[in-house]
Amino acid sequence: MNKIALIFCALLTLSTLLLNSATAHEKESHYDRINLSVSETAKIDNDIMVVILYAVEEGSDAAKLAKLVNKRIRDGLNVVKKYDKIKHQTNAYSSNPVYSNNKIKGWRVRQSLRLESKDMALLSDILGKLQSNLALQSMQFTVSPDSKNAQDQILIDSALERFEERALQVVKKLRRNNYKIVNLNISTSGISGIRPQYQMRAMSLESSNSAPAVSAGEQTLTVTVNGSIELE
Repeated sequence: MNKIALIFCALLTLSTLLLNSATAHEKESHYDRINLSVSETAKIDNDIMVVILYAVEEGSDAAKLAKLVNKRIRDGLNVVKKYDKIKHQTNAYSSNPVYSNNKIKGWRVRQSLRLESKDMALLSDILGKLQSNLALQSMQFTVSPDSKNAQDQILIDSALERFEERALQVVKKLRRNNYKIVNLNISTSGISGIRPQYQMRAMSLESSNSAPAVSAGEQTLTVTVNGSIELE
């Protein structure tokens, strides 16, 4: 056997030994592992109000309808822009044919306006002013990112404390000396987008200009800590 072949055999033998050693170590490292999972929940008040209003017109002249819809949305924006506390955004614009007996008899033009604010009393009052010109499609409530993050921090601290208490309980019950954390995962849930508290049929354009009553409600946040500990 030449020198190259001998070196190759030696390397192959060494690789096999290292692989067996790593496998044995891996099996050993999983010895006396315990999986734990704890969760903490809390109620949090919705502090953001979101409403969708829209203008719609039907008739035979699509261009004329578009001008009417644009004016109504523009008039609504002119009212809203006076208030810095209200965020505004125009949404989908559509122009669709209206059929009768499989023939186009006219057009329907529609555009919506999204309003958002933490000042719910102010936004409710503005809605009362806009309802004479725009229809109310939906009223929804959610939690602001700042409020959620602050509550998440509290829940994470609490969940980690409970995880540690659970781990120490296991150590004590199984008469071990201590433990070490092998892996740890922290997940949060809740506030998956905007959660509607009110979803209503569009209010008539002839509705009263009085402000609608609002109740923001609350949501549940959950933090889960799960991981593995190794007993010593």
